[in-house]
Amino acid sequence: MSREVLILREPEIRALLDPQACIAAMEQAFAAYSTGQTELPGVIHLDIPESDVSEKRGEIHVKAGYLHGGPYYAVKIVSGFASNSQRGLPPNDGMVVVFDANTGAPAAFLLDNGFITGFRTGAAGAVAAKHLAREKIAAIAVIGAGAQARYQVEMLALERGFSEVRIWGRDSNKAQACAGHLAKSPAIRACNFAVTESVQEAVEEADLVITVTASRKPLVRAAWLKPGVTVIAVGSDAPDKQELDVDVLGRADKIVADSIAQCLRLGEIRHAVEQRAMTKEKIYAELGEITAGLKPGRTSEDEIIVCDLTGVGVQDVAAGSLVLERAKAERGQ
Repeated sequence: MSREVLILREPEIRALLDPQACIAAMEQAFAAYSTGQTELPGVIHLDIPESDVSEKRGEIHVKAGYLHGGPYYAVKIVSGFASNSQRGLPPNDGMVVVFDANTGAPAAFLLDNGFITGFRTGAAGAVAAKHLAREKIAAIAVIGAGAQARYQVEMLALERGFSEVRIWGRDSNKAQACAGHLAKSPAIRACNFAVTESVQEAVEEADLVITVTASRKPLVRAAWLKPGVTVIAVGSDAPDKQELDVDVLGRADKIVADSIAQCLRLGEIRHAVEQRAMTKEKIYAELGEITAGLKPGRTSEDEIIVCDLTGVGVQDVAAGSLVLERAKAERGQ
């Protein structure tokens, strides 16, 4: 029995994975996870302190998962070395290994340099906005100015229209570059982009707040949020990371998690529960319960909703499987 293992690199993977299909795959993956149709081990987190430059140590996440009835399972390894920018290297890297779910044999090595992680995370934000944001939004605040900031806004444009994007980043030059990139994006039309000097300036009066940083100190305060805002927190994917002041979750009318168990260990929810700004019973739902139709998303124009996205392995399975199936179809397999 022959075993062909596909090896795909980032340019091929980018050509095979489009935003609309990825958003649909994430919506289905979340629903499967929250209805017990997946297998998902805990996240492996590894720090590399020797890589430290200006307190920016390297970190590696290993995530895996399986969707029941699917042809594949996957293991994803992704690294984040923020100090690489000072070395002239990309800050993120990684790969996804896809296995045959019937035999356990490797089916594909997706050498994506972290692209799948970034792309599926952007798609997850779009899913959250689709179900939790108000139908009509005008101003968006983006806290963070890296590649994920761009993915989030470009994916969001497929689910909601908006007319203003305010970007804050620690590096104003990087924030300007992010704004310039988005201003040229064919996915976004009739929109003004501005770089703000403070997080508060970006967040006040915003209809949607997206946080995409590696911050280990709170950046967004509850007092800055207006009624009806949706906060999509993406950056807190390790126990020591935090982008939201715990009072943000304390003030929220609804709190949604991609994985309740994981968010209690890694996410913004963890900090809020530990500091007694809320109890775990306040968590309204997992995002997959909403995408599966088991619970409604937004039910009022004025409710403040926080969505804690820590990233679950089934997202990598869904995205990796989509890439592999399309690659095989192109090859007539």
